[in-house]
Amino acid sequence: MDWLLYIQLSLMMFLQFAVWGAWSPVLAARLLGPLKFSGKQTGWIYGTVFLGCIISPLIAGQLVDRWIATEQFLSGAHVAGAVLLLAAARYKTFWPLFAVMCLYGLAFAPTLALVNSLMFRHLGAAGVSPFAVFVWGVIGWVLVGWALALWRRVKGSGEGADCLVLAAGLSLVMGVYCLLLPHTPAPGAEQPLTEALSLLKNTDFLVFLAVGFVLATQLQFYFLGTAPYLGELGVQSRNMPAVMTIAQVAQVAAMTFMAFYEKDVLAGIGFRWVFAIGAAMWLAMYGAYSAGKPRLLVIASQGLHGLAYAFFINVGFVYVNKVAPAGVSEIASSAQGLYTVVIFGFGLFLGTQITGVVMDRLKTPEGKFRWRAIYLVPTALAAACAAAIAVMFRG
Repeated sequence: MDWLLYIQLSLMMFLQFAVWGAWSPVLAARLLGPLKFSGKQTGWIYGTVFLGCIISPLIAGQLVDRWIATEQFLSGAHVAGAVLLLAAARYKTFWPLFAVMCLYGLAFAPTLALVNSLMFRHLGAAGVSPFAVFVWGVIGWVLVGWALALWRRVKGSGEGADCLVLAAGLSLVMGVYCLLLPHTPAPGAEQPLTEALSLLKNTDFLVFLAVGFVLATQLQFYFLGTAPYLGELGVQSRNMPAVMTIAQVAQVAAMTFMAFYEKDVLAGIGFRWVFAIGAAMWLAMYGAYSAGKPRLLVIASQGLHGLAYAFFINVGFVYVNKVAPAGVSEIASSAQGLYTVVIFGFGLFLGTQITGVVMDRLKTPEGKFRWRAIYLVPTALAAACAAAIAVMFRG
């Protein structure tokens, strides 16, 4: 095991998700509170990253598979992101902020795929499981949230722009640090996008992407609905951040387990049943949400989200890397970009719209959400996905 290389890759993953985790969980409070944005406007601000995931990962994959070293592209994207986040911290009206965040989404989105392609290029030399690196992204997300909460407790949050300033600082650090990563030159593939799209001829891969897309749409029922739902169940606002980290703790546990037993699990039961278990865990979580009681069960079911995310989304990155044809390094970035576009782009963006429509339609005349009816929708989706992956996917 090459400890130095492992530390380099782990710190890369830590900073990547610390940047996102610095602003994503808490920016809505600034938008809905001091800035007086509407819920729809807030949704569009958050949707900018998902829009970026639709547009830029495949373009970036082309560049780094043909001409630009991956670590150099990552550095430039994060430095540009730092500038844009600082600009976003200054704007207080919707359209200027939306425009800047759109540009930021275009800069940040491809980095989600590229940190994975860089990691997979060097994993063999590092001598570790990818999950031993993935886990540091979750830790980065959680720790930066706790650090911001501590800062606000000591200094106060003001208008809430500090989350964007913190994210900008971390993005700048990441941009500089990327230049210290192992050199990852462009493989020089002639048509990386065409070769990556040719993977769709593989029926298993096509089924995996289709099921992943549907599962990604239902994730927004968790992200957008959990906090207000738990609030109505009696969870106090001051306890909400701690409750919401149950999922991340479970995800860390799952990836730590996979770091030690990846080969045993994937050789023993295969991708097919790992993916099915992941989908089934979302099914169980939404089943608990739909029941609504006992409250402790609903709270505890947060952990199922973290486990499901690890077993489907994170294992999915490993599957994409393994399913590519011989010479995978030549199209690694484009293949990871394709997965990012489907899951984080179309899936999460359309999921935001679908969730909003469902929540609006399932309101009482008094404006209360009919949570049981709302959560029966993702329950049905997760059940269909678990069945589809078990029946149609062969691995």
